[in-house]
Amino acid sequence: MSNFVITIGREFGSNGKKIGEEVAKRLGIKCYDKELLSLAAKDSGFCEEILESNDEKPTRSFLYSLVMDTYSMNHYSTAPFLDMPLNQKVFLAQYEAIQKIAGRESCVIVGRCADYALHNHEKCLNVFIHADKDVRIEEVCKRMDISVNKAKDMIQKQDKQRASYYNYYSNKKWGDSRNYHLTLDSSVLGIDGCVDMILACREKMLEKK
Repeated sequence: MSNFVITIGREFGSNGKKIGEEVAKRLGIKCYDKELLSLAAKDSGFCEEILESNDEKPTRSFLYSLVMDTYSMNHYSTAPFLDMPLNQKVFLAQYEAIQKIAGRESCVIVGRCADYALHNHEKCLNVFIHADKDVRIEEVCKRMDISVNKAKDMIQKQDKQRASYYNYYSNKKWGDSRNYHLTLDSSVLGIDGCVDMILACREKMLEKK
């Protein structure tokens, strides 16, 4: 695999998506976020609405380890796949879409356990973006035109959902610096500062290849 892929995990309101989009813009490559749903829907046969309603949501049933031992990503009609909970099917459809994208082009991928899906990809930089809570509250209030209390509730809900999703499927801890090559505080560095750091880290990694 010669393509270089940058994956970005992010706290809600930390501007992780904006940072990913700016990184992609500077490198002249694509940034995938919701676009993954369209690709996964096309390849798996799911309608996009079903994928979106289950996007980055964990499942509490059916052991993932059992799925990975018995399920082939290329056979959507096999019995193990048909017996899975819907959330599990959505994850596996996106998992395959992420691997296909990384196999054909250099890109930035936001969220969706992309770092886990690409753990064997030889040129992959895994980044996590976090920020001070007050800064995130202000960002969410401005972005969604909601009250401070609603922004706090939304941040708590979204972070919990993302953490549960990541922890469940990757068997690692969301936001733990040991799971990423680079963790950045966007409330200190700003969007441009984070982008500069990511690009600098990318260059260092390429020098070692």
